Amino acid sequence: MLLSALLCLSLLAGCGGNTTAEKPAESTELKELDVVLDWYPNALHAFLYVAIDKGYYAQEGLKVNIRFPSNANDAISLVAAGKADIGLYYQQDVIQARAEQNVPVKSIGAVVQAPLNIILSLKEKNITSPSDLVGKTIGYAGTELSEALTRSIMENVGADYSDVTMIDVGFDLMSSMTTGNVDATIGCLVNHEVPQMEEEGFEVNWFDLDDYGVPTYYEGVFLANDEAIANDSETLAAFLRASYKGFTDMQANPKEALNILLANQNEENFPLSETVEAKSMETLLPLMETMTAKFLSQSDECWQENIDWMLAQGLIEKAPALDDVRVNLDF
Repeated sequence: MLLSALLCLSLLAGCGGNTTAEKPAESTELKELDVVLDWYPNALHAFLYVAIDKGYYAQEGLKVNIRFPSNANDAISLVAAGKADIGLYYQQDVIQARAEQNVPVKSIGAVVQAPLNIILSLKEKNITSPSDLVGKTIGYAGTELSEALTRSIMENVGADYSDVTMIDVGFDLMSSMTTGNVDATIGCLVNHEVPQMEEEGFEVNWFDLDDYGVPTYYEGVFLANDEAIANDSETLAAFLRASYKGFTDMQANPKEALNILLANQNEENFPLSETVEAKSMETLLPLMETMTAKFLSQSDECWQENIDWMLAQGLIEKAPALDDVRVNLDF
């Protein structure tokens, strides 16, 4: 999952708030904040661009610079090294980084309150639960996490991990299905690959992993390094306050948020389909804030359940303390 070089690199170096508009600070007074995304701009990131567009970060005295990763682990490695201020990354990777390499980062807020990762297949394969995977092939990106997730869901239905054949297809998850190289995949996201495949004319089935023994987890979390949390927590809280306002506007007016996102897309590397992103946003909104969990909130229970599950699956050798993987800032 994480590259061994990450450790070396790391050695370098109340929600919502008041929504009353304030006069933005002069540009020369704004504190620059570099935020590294997990991928190129898509519906998941719309609230960030809304907050920039509406001046919410400026109202907090911030100038947020959105950066795209050039390597898969940039969001965590650059933050750990102090070369970026905030990263958007994955809960299990935070746990593993701290447990195995003591990488000095913590989550400061959960962006999606539930998994987006699914088991996806063409409808003609009739795969609607882990039981239907017995004797089948599953395409994946070759990660230990995907293997552990598959093992966990198979055990949940009384099957064995050896009952499926895992095939490393790299990042060719969709094409490996549509060409018939595999029966199903793990690693596709319900908010992206599902509407994209449907737009391309494919009928698909999918099911959620946390319906079958995998603990519910945060698909994305904001990271900051230990030094910033200890010495500049108010800047981080200001970022969270403005981000929450952007999300509130995204909830209230998804169409406007979509237009702002499309205006900020990276067309050269990741051009967006308006219809796919509209469906993605529709899927994401109820998962980013639920009836029981506000946007950016994170619970000790969710973190502990995932630590315990990763330990049981052999993904980590020792369990990190909760205070080493997350911090709840008052914003």
